[in-house]
Amino acid sequence: MRFDLADLQLFVCVVEAGSITAGARQANLALASASERISNIESDAGVALLERSRKGVVTTEAGEALAHHARLILRQHSLLQGELRDFGTGARGTLLLYANTAALMSLLPQRLAPWLAQRPRLNIDLRERTSAEIVKLINAGLAEAGVVSDAVNPTGLTIQPVASDHLVLIVPVAHRLAESKAVCFADITDEQFIGLEAGSALQDHIDEQAANLHKTLKVRIRMKSFEGSCQMVSQGVGVAIIPREVAKRFRRGYPFKTITISDSWARRRLCLCFQQWDTLSAPMQSLLTHLGGGAQTP
Repeated sequence: MRFDLADLQLFVCVVEAGSITAGARQANLALASASERISNIESDAGVALLERSRKGVVTTEAGEALAHHARLILRQHSLLQGELRDFGTGARGTLLLYANTAALMSLLPQRLAPWLAQRPRLNIDLRERTSAEIVKLINAGLAEAGVVSDAVNPTGLTIQPVASDHLVLIVPVAHRLAESKAVCFADITDEQFIGLEAGSALQDHIDEQAANLHKTLKVRIRMKSFEGSCQMVSQGVGVAIIPREVAKRFRRGYPFKTITISDSWARRRLCLCFQQWDTLSAPMQSLLTHLGGGAQTP
């Protein structure tokens, strides 16, 4: 049997209308065309599907079975069309987004929540990488977009600043540097540090700056979250480097002092990074427009 969707739709229309004439009208077909197609359906089925009379048509047992399955198939087709439409408009599916540690911990939870709440059938696969790694992935065509620090060199890519991401030193309230306004990173490399867990993009960035000074930081313990770092510092375990906005959020609950790091690498901005706007998928364009504060990037 080779029934297409139009055949099934016509047959359901005829059954529900009780006549081929009325069914043809519902299906927007000429009566002659509808009659021929119904005959072809019965011929393909190899069994009578309708009992005809001057009052109209009624289904045979086989016809009732066909009508039942036709309704199921048409309903599933309608659902499929809706799902594919959702994928196309960004209302359904999974978006892959890369972000550095600062964006992952401070910017994205707040920015992503309202956008995702309005799209219950859309998921985001959020992956942490260093800004340099994200730029390489986008350049290689392995990622559509990411959130990076402007400290990287995104040759050939578009970047759009969305938030400040200045890094600061936090120290216990009784620390020798507690009253300092600013410090140079080279002057604190011998401190006892509270680090982030291995593989953290931000920790890798900080360790790289230490390596540039031919130093290896003394890490007493590694924490999985900025809050854990703040708690350790407030208890006098050591010092830590975290984004300024994170420090503002947690200093209400944990007593510590915040000190500006004067090095240029610590004065960063978080930026959306991608190749060309018109090459992005519609869902990614919608997401980046939202993350950028509603202003579409040309």
